[in-house]
Amino acid sequence: MDADSIIGAIFSFENYGELLMLVQNSIWAGAVLGLLGGLVGTFVMKRDLAFAVHGISELSFAGAAFALLIGTDIVFGSLIGSVAAALLLGLMGVRARDKNSIIGVIMPFGLGLGILFLSLYQGRAANKFGLLTGQIVSVDTVQLQVLAGAAVLVIAALAAIWRPLNFASVDPELAEARGVPVRTLALIFMVLLGVSVALSIQVVGALLVLALLITPAAAALRVTSAPVAVVALSVVFAVTATVGGILLALGGRIPISPYVTTLSFLIYVVCRIVGSVRAKKGLNGRLVHAR
Repeated sequence: MDADSIIGAIFSFENYGELLMLVQNSIWAGAVLGLLGGLVGTFVMKRDLAFAVHGISELSFAGAAFALLIGTDIVFGSLIGSVAAALLLGLMGVRARDKNSIIGVIMPFGLGLGILFLSLYQGRAANKFGLLTGQIVSVDTVQLQVLAGAAVLVIAALAAIWRPLNFASVDPELAEARGVPVRTLALIFMVLLGVSVALSIQVVGALLVLALLITPAAAALRVTSAPVAVVALSVVFAVTATVGGILLALGGRIPISPYVTTLSFLIYVVCRIVGSVRAKKGLNGRLVHAR
């Protein structure tokens, strides 16, 4: 395969306008997932749960693969797997470091189950591949409404517990001493995280879900420490990576996930550079010692 063929497979904008009209619902779905990922991702970073997201995604993948095998709704199967994993991790304790061993057990178990179910599945290979790496699907109006409704419920629940959850995320010991129900909040957030993971898998797949729930928030934290600014930038970065990835993938012949993850990574690199420059100039309030 020569260079021109590779470039043509990655970027091909022939009949792009016609294709764009066919995936308007998918673009809106990507925007909704970007909004959700940006909001949830800020708490994932504050609570040091990046490893937990990966563990949840593996069981979410197993649930989706089982649903595909038995011919039921993939999103529902993904939700069952995600929420089950999230509840299990939430019951293991508040601190992420207390969960690492059980996450290390869950990840290969979930991935192994998913591969088993996909091996037994006799349908289209594209369906199998899409669960792992994501794909642009023709999202109809009903599917978009269900996705938006689920996202609204997660965001509303997150808004309802935002202040105590933020307190418990920053200083759990002090929050518990002040009477904040730290353990209950941890369980609620883990359920919300599980739902977010299941919804995000539809775009980037089980293996690359971190690009929506981790990287945008991590990038935002590199350039600012103001709580409101972190949330706003995280949402902007997540929506940009998701919608931008869909628009780029529309003209290519490869799955959507490389586009989304590459955009997300580039945003993080730029923010890291900007953050380093700001730190050296003392613009973020921190002292940087030259080495």
